[in-house]
Amino acid sequence: MEKRSVFKSAWLPVLFAAPQLLLIFVFFYWPVVAVINWAFTLEPPFGGAAEFVGFENFREVFSDPLYWNSVVVSVIFAVVGASCAILIGLVLALAVDRALPGSGFFRFLYILPFAVAGPAGGLAFRFILSPERGLAASLNQIYPDIWNPAKFGTHALILVIVIFVWKWAGYTFIFLLAGLQSVPKTLVEAAAMDGSGPIRRALDIQVPLLAPTLFFLVVTMMTEGFVGSDTFGIVHHTTAGGPNHATEVMVFRIVDEAFQGLNYSGASAQSIILIGLIMIFTFIQFRFIERRVHYK
Repeated sequence: MEKRSVFKSAWLPVLFAAPQLLLIFVFFYWPVVAVINWAFTLEPPFGGAAEFVGFENFREVFSDPLYWNSVVVSVIFAVVGASCAILIGLVLALAVDRALPGSGFFRFLYILPFAVAGPAGGLAFRFILSPERGLAASLNQIYPDIWNPAKFGTHALILVIVIFVWKWAGYTFIFLLAGLQSVPKTLVEAAAMDGSGPIRRALDIQVPLLAPTLFFLVVTMMTEGFVGSDTFGIVHHTTAGGPNHATEVMVFRIVDEAFQGLNYSGASAQSIILIGLIMIFTFIQFRFIERRVHYK
């Protein structure tokens, strides 16, 4: 029979849980209530009494074409960034899972970028892929403006997506490699004995058995692409939303509206809309993708 701990005093477990409950209240529930309140009021930027305006902040947000541009940019960033990070992580995990010589070193090498902070990675790639020096400068001398993220919005969006994929591919690699370790080796060995090559074994046996892990990564990476701190850090330190709002993702626009434009009410309304958008994407993923996932 399993023994259970029993506290003689009812206040003792409350005291143990109080610090965690306090943190949750201060850093989660209190900000959520404040954001909801600001979204339906006109909050003065320099203090003072707030005025209730109902849905006026939401109407102002929806009528702004730049806001819809940030929605499109966020969707492109999240979908392309998450897909590429998962695909690259899967390829790397399949390669390392074969236990070739030196695979242990490559496991460490592939995980290493995830330890780098997003803003630091953004600054590094900003200089590495700068159009004025290095390989990009050589290409621009041959073909002028073939790569110039400071001038072309498409190039800037590609740049921030590349940085995001570079950092988060190591994260997906960790989970996919762990998932591959749970695939029965007997199935792979039997397929090899039947003459199946590495690619055929991966497509027919290993990848289908990774469906739960892949689904988890799709949900996680899509959420990270929309609201992750690295998403804001990469954009802020690399392009600052430019050029011409081409990389202005929703999370960057919210922070910029609140702390640069001092439009707390508009930023709060955008935050609620962003949460709703994430909920819609998550519902779609669980409704139409999870049904294809087999856990046994």
